[in-house]
Amino acid sequence: MKLRVKFSKHGALKFIGHLDVMRYFQKAIRRAGIDIAYSTGFSPHQIMSFAAPLGLGLESNGEYMDIEVCSLTSSKEFIDALNAEMVDGIEILEAKLLPDNAGNAMASVAAARYTVAFREGLKPQFLTNSAVVDFFGQEQIIVTKQTKKSETTFDMKPFLFECLYEEEKEVVTLTVDASSSGNIKPTLVMKALYDKNDAAFDEYALLITREETYINAGTAEEMRLEPLGFVGSDY
Repeated sequence: MKLRVKFSKHGALKFIGHLDVMRYFQKAIRRAGIDIAYSTGFSPHQIMSFAAPLGLGLESNGEYMDIEVCSLTSSKEFIDALNAEMVDGIEILEAKLLPDNAGNAMASVAAARYTVAFREGLKPQFLTNSAVVDFFGQEQIIVTKQTKKSETTFDMKPFLFECLYEEEKEVVTLTVDASSSGNIKPTLVMKALYDKNDAAFDEYALLITREETYINAGTAEEMRLEPLGFVGSDY
C-alpha cells in the first residue's frame, strides 16, 4: 500500500540538506514501528521517495514523501506515531492512502507556492503592490539561469503562475513551475523583480517559505493546481 505523507520543516532544520532529512525519516520510521516495505536484493532499503526536495535555507509548510507499507491502521495513528519521534522543526501534517495508479510524488509535481518575507530592516524600498503588478504584467521576463555546467537565458513568464504583494503581511507570494522541465526557484523570480526596479539584489534579505506543492489535475492547456495530497484519501 502506498501512502503520501505531508510534513512541515522549520527553524534550524532549514539548514539540513535533503539527504540528511531522508536518513532522518528512515530512522524515525523504524523507531515509530511503521510497517514500511523494503526493496528486495542484496541491500534492502525502505521504499521512500520525496517530492521536489527543498533548497537549503528554506522553510516549508508543504513537503511530501511517498512510502510503501505492508500494513496500516489509520491515518491518525500513523501521524501520531511518527510525530512522537519527530524533533522540533518537523511535523507530520497528513497521511493519505494512494490509489494503485497514482504516480510517484517527484514525477507528479507541477508547481509550488512560496511566500517571501524580509529580514528586519531589509525590505526593499521599491516594494509596493503596483511595483509587483507591473513586474508580473510584463509580456516577457527574461532571466539568466545558472546550471552546473552553463548559463541559460530564457523567458520566465510562462513558468510564473502567480506573483503578488500582500501589503498587510509585507510578503511576496509566488506560484511557480516546479516540474522537472521548469523548476523555477523563488530567488530567480525575486532577482528579476529587483532588476526590474534597478535595485541591488540581496539574497540574504529573503526569508522564503514553501507553502504548498501541487499537481496539475487539469490539462496542459488548462491547468488546475491541487495539493499533492489531492489524489489520496484518509483511511
